[in-house]
Amino acid sequence: MCVHVSSRPEVIMLFTAPTATRTRQCPPRLSKGNREIVVDSPNSEAYDDSEQKANILMASLPLLPDFKPKLIGIARLASEGESLRQGHEVEYFTLPVRSLLNRCTGVRMPFTWTINPYRGCEFACKYCYARYTHEFMEMRDGVDFEQKIFVKQHAADLLRQELRHVKPGEEIAIGTATDPYQPAERRFEVTRAILEELARHHGLEIGIVTKSNLVLRDLDVLQHVAKNNRLFVNITITTLKVELARILEPRAPRPDLRLEAVQRLNQAGIASGVICAPVLPGITDSPRDLEALVRATAKAGGKYVFANSLFLKPCSAAVFLPFLEREFPQLVEAYRKRYKDRAFLPESYRKPLSQLMKRLREKYGIPSDYDRYSKRTHPTLEPEPDAQMKLF
Repeated sequence: MCVHVSSRPEVIMLFTAPTATRTRQCPPRLSKGNREIVVDSPNSEAYDDSEQKANILMASLPLLPDFKPKLIGIARLASEGESLRQGHEVEYFTLPVRSLLNRCTGVRMPFTWTINPYRGCEFACKYCYARYTHEFMEMRDGVDFEQKIFVKQHAADLLRQELRHVKPGEEIAIGTATDPYQPAERRFEVTRAILEELARHHGLEIGIVTKSNLVLRDLDVLQHVAKNNRLFVNITITTLKVELARILEPRAPRPDLRLEAVQRLNQAGIASGVICAPVLPGITDSPRDLEALVRATAKAGGKYVFANSLFLKPCSAAVFLPFLEREFPQLVEAYRKRYKDRAFLPESYRKPLSQLMKRLREKYGIPSDYDRYSKRTHPTLEPEPDAQMKLF
């Protein structure tokens, strides 16, 4: 039997080892002081009184001294979040944040403000660079980023108070760390509430980044936002190959659904284009595959398309490299070598990629007028000066 402390600090749950033929009943709830104790039996038979009393005693007495460090900041707020729902290994928690609009202080970032309605992302993209954001909440297992999703509370109210700090010409990027239209949005509608607040304002520059066609649900409010503000919706597509996309981005919508979103957004008068990011060396970077994506973007009426190569932080490599070992074992050694001491690929890879994309845009008649706006929402992160090296 093990003791599990729920997300509510006043609830303690006692579990015994599960059995293959478990029949679950509502566990008896017992009270002791200001704590509620839930005893979960592995069988349909209830525990007898003596066993219940023993469990109560175990829950009441400290087994070991508590030497855990005191949590502060976002880690403390995350620990206080209440569980909202659980399904297919994903848990949702409330996150009582104090601010929604975050000033971007990085000199390489071309936007001024960021908004991320959620912490964590259920799409579970194997290459995701944002897994490190869960470390701020003292969650250092990279998988927690895709299985523990935190829903920010009172987002619209916070944004209403904070928008006064945004000066003319300062860009707001939505979804820079987690997808604003991940599955949680279908239920909690935090992103929609944010857009409804933005629709009340004028003269803002706003960009959205998403892999999801759920963005089409909000066509009405997006049109209101675009009426009085500059708005771009960037749809991320790493590959048109459905099976490849499924293993790279297990819970994201299919590539064809994303292209349909690009088409319908532009038809509705909302500027939209495609981000091919990240480009994965040896996996998604063949000229034939990139040309297919540019051609499909042009057919869908995309206003722009550009590509960024893989940015691999150590916390992301902890998930991505084991994935490579399973799916692309022939590439593991090359990736370990290229990303051993750096998170970026050098200019000798990035420059030819940029030149190829430029030629393909010209070939398929995609103008570059929108590039500077779309790139503000999903920037190309520049590495430090680096020696040239042989690539994949």
